[in-house]
Amino acid sequence: MISKKVENVSQALEGIKSHQTLMLGGFGLCGIPENAIAALAAMHITGLCCISNNAGVDDFGLGLLLQKKQIKKMVSSYVGENALFEEQMLNGELEVELIPQGTLAERCRAAQMGIPAFYTPAGFGTEVAKGKESRIFDGKPHLLEYAFQADFSIIKAWKGDEAGNLIFKGTARNFNALMAGAAKICVAEVEELLPVGALDPNAIHVPGIFIQRIFQGERYEKRIEQRTITKK
Repeated sequence: MISKKVENVSQALEGIKSHQTLMLGGFGLCGIPENAIAALAAMHITGLCCISNNAGVDDFGLGLLLQKKQIKKMVSSYVGENALFEEQMLNGELEVELIPQGTLAERCRAAQMGIPAFYTPAGFGTEVAKGKESRIFDGKPHLLEYAFQADFSIIKAWKGDEAGNLIFKGTARNFNALMAGAAKICVAEVEELLPVGALDPNAIHVPGIFIQRIFQGERYEKRIEQRTITKK
């Protein structure tokens, strides 16, 4: 069995350079690769194109990269929690491509599965459709969307083994599973890294064939983006 294990986050991110395209998993602040993002923020790299459903918040998640102006372009679905993101976008410092959430997910999955492009009805007749080819299927217009092309996908799982097999927990599975294997190199950080054979094969969400590097994170803040408390 080939071992995908690397000793630390520095080894896991080896080869990431300025002006590359990175995919980063998670949903809001749930299931984001916290250790990897913090390490990216400490690297002297700029001009990144980041593909992620969210852009973090001002001082956490991808907000750390925005603080240092390491991101040139964000490809996202929802960015409403980040004031710094808004400021940089309005100032023209940050290029932004907003994509319907389902289309974003499918462009990840298409890259994962080796599908170059697909048609979807989402976004037709809106700003999203500008410059895109359209076609009628069953009397309904659809837009042609292309699979993402990324240098690295960086994802986070609950448990993994040294062969790269992964198990996610709850909402943290969103986008992480779809980004596995969707780039030239996929890096997985996990809360618990186990020997091969320790995971129940029936519980595995992503097989190790999609993963090139895996490491165990040191600590997780798991910050809550918005806390709603019911009044008694």
